[in-house]
Amino acid sequence: MREVTTTPDGYRKTTPRGDRVDTTSTYSALLVRVRTAGLLGRRTGWYWGLVGVLTAMLAVTGGAFALLGGSWWQLVVAGVLGLLFTQFAFLSHEAAHRQVFASHDWNDRAARYVGTFLTGISYAWWMNKHTRHHANPNTVGKDPDISFDAISFRPEDAARRTGFLRVLVRVQGYAFFPMLLVEGVNLHWQSIRTYTSRGTVKHRWAEGSVFVGRFVLYVGAVFWLLPLGIAFAFLGVQLAVFGFCMGIAFAPNHKGMPIIEPGQRVDFFSRQVLTSRDISGGRWVEFFMGGLNHQVEHHLFPSMARPNLRAARVLVRQYCTEQGVPYTETSLVHSYAIVVRYLNEVGLAAADPFACPMVERFR
Repeated sequence: MREVTTTPDGYRKTTPRGDRVDTTSTYSALLVRVRTAGLLGRRTGWYWGLVGVLTAMLAVTGGAFALLGGSWWQLVVAGVLGLLFTQFAFLSHEAAHRQVFASHDWNDRAARYVGTFLTGISYAWWMNKHTRHHANPNTVGKDPDISFDAISFRPEDAARRTGFLRVLVRVQGYAFFPMLLVEGVNLHWQSIRTYTSRGTVKHRWAEGSVFVGRFVLYVGAVFWLLPLGIAFAFLGVQLAVFGFCMGIAFAPNHKGMPIIEPGQRVDFFSRQVLTSRDISGGRWVEFFMGGLNHQVEHHLFPSMARPNLRAARVLVRQYCTEQGVPYTETSLVHSYAIVVRYLNEVGLAAADPFACPMVERFR
């Protein structure tokens, strides 16, 4: 017997009555179902079609840039470029997960060189960070996405803030989305730090050369063809749109979901499902988020092609119900509200460890 309950956040979760099934070996059974349904096959033709569409849009945008000259309408072009660079970043992410081509080398080169050239994000840095995240999502000390940074995801981290950041952390939920406007600059900065670090960086010089070449050509063209003031505004808008779109696509996936403390033992299937949140909304949300709205399925099957994630969702939801493992899904807007509330509660708990965050919110 199983019981369906609704949480305060509006989620519908299914839990078993009586003994719960041991989930240690359940992943293999789900994998068989997904493989039998043919959902682990490549969709290379679909990806080539998407590349063609995005490349055509990039060419049209470049033509508009050349025709508009020194007009302030160039800021519209900058915004469109920010959106297109985000879509190419999604493609690079998928190639890094071996979703696009059957060949390991083709995926690697597409993500490492094409992705780096079009988005200005270091593949070496991204892979190091993202691989650790996938292995241990929302796990303290192992997932870099919840590590001590500008935003605090745990009261313990928020309590370490001093000065201005101590004030900011109390309202970090409200500040989170405005802060994404500078995330584009941060992504480029992290890439520069990677290439100039003393540690081992795979393909440092080849990848780094592509990275430098990208900025020489792109920034050079902007400042060569546009008046100085418009050129700075153009880069500002493009970076703001790029960073914001990247942030709002990745933000709903894990923030506000359970955090696994050091020493907790959680099997692979449960760890990936319990710490991830799916976003409903259909194909437009799927395009807008680069398939990351199917976050549970993406974490369970990282090499699954984006077009197959929608069908996998049906199988995973059914399987989670059978196993009594909560499967979380909500709307895009609701997920943002959850992120804001969660981050603010973390800040409030740090400001007064004896206060109840829920009470503080409604004062």
